[in-house]
Amino acid sequence: MRPLQISPETAIKLAEKLNVPLEQLMHMPQHILIQKMMELAKQEEDEGTKE
Repeated sequence: MRPLQISPETAIKLAEKLNVPLEQLMHMPQHILIQKMMELAKQEEDEGTKE
């Protein structure tokens, strides 16, 4: 499987947000990454409505 085709800056930011090692993020299947990003967005949205 090919590593994700994203910029190094984006990869670093995503790894920090998703709390996963950079190497794991780069070899994560794209559909799993999208699912995790959707979960993160929902979590941030929920936190935004609580304030």
